[in-house]
Amino acid sequence: MIGVLRFEDSVPPSAARTPPRGVIRESLHVIKVGLGPILIDLMRRGFITSLAMNGAALVHDFEIALVGNTSEDVETGLVAGAFGMAAETGEYLNQIAKIAMRARLGYGQAAGQFLHNAVIEVPYANSSVLVAAYRLRVPVTVHLAIGTDIPHMHRTADGAALGSATHLDFRLFCSLVQQMHPGGIYLNWGSAVLLPEVFLKAVSVVRNLGVPLRPITTANFDFIQHYRPLQNVVRRPTASSHSRKGEESRGYAITGHHELLLPLVAAALVSGWPRSSPRKK
Repeated sequence: MIGVLRFEDSVPPSAARTPPRGVIRESLHVIKVGLGPILIDLMRRGFITSLAMNGAALVHDFEIALVGNTSEDVETGLVAGAFGMAAETGEYLNQIAKIAMRARLGYGQAAGQFLHNAVIEVPYANSSVLVAAYRLRVPVTVHLAIGTDIPHMHRTADGAALGSATHLDFRLFCSLVQQMHPGGIYLNWGSAVLLPEVFLKAVSVVRNLGVPLRPITTANFDFIQHYRPLQNVVRRPTASSHSRKGEESRGYAITGHHELLLPLVAAALVSGWPRSSPRKK
């Protein structure tokens, strides 16, 4: 997931004089384990001003909006060839991709619009991160690897539509990463492969266009630290530039379960931590 945060002075972006700069990216697990309401609250408070997710997070948030829960028994379903074959999920998410291609929208915006406008009955819309982002005009980008998500197995899947929708979102994501310069913050929540790879390419695009993207702060949050987030989020984008003077970028690896870490980070933001101590006279 991507979200723009501003930590300076411990105030929400809406209270800051300059535009917020930063990125949060989330994998399916953040949505699947029920942390959507925390993300929605942070958006409403102005701490998050953009989001990015992979295709699995899109699936889970869509199903939560539609039926109020999301998950299935993979082992049991796989034996019978029923895994990932829920008709509504495949049909509607593929329909949204086709709408996005015709309207020249990104997948994230098209999904939020589809759910918000109640094209179909959406009884749990208030629990959806996509719907909240659309209502609050928070950009959402969705990044796919075709063949990795259950809608791609359905006969309604259209590779051209999926590619068009996610490619527009990649271009939007690059523009959001560009806004991180200088002083932006990028947080990767639980994506071990796809989103760190997309972030690395966006960093290269931005610097190729002449934006140094320094200093920035990055962090990877997960219950296991994997190779690609450590390299593509924590280390490579923040590597020292010996030819440039000024403040250096920093990267952090923070290990723990999302159900613990995200509420703690949210509580810290809302409470205004860390508070600067009064100077001694």
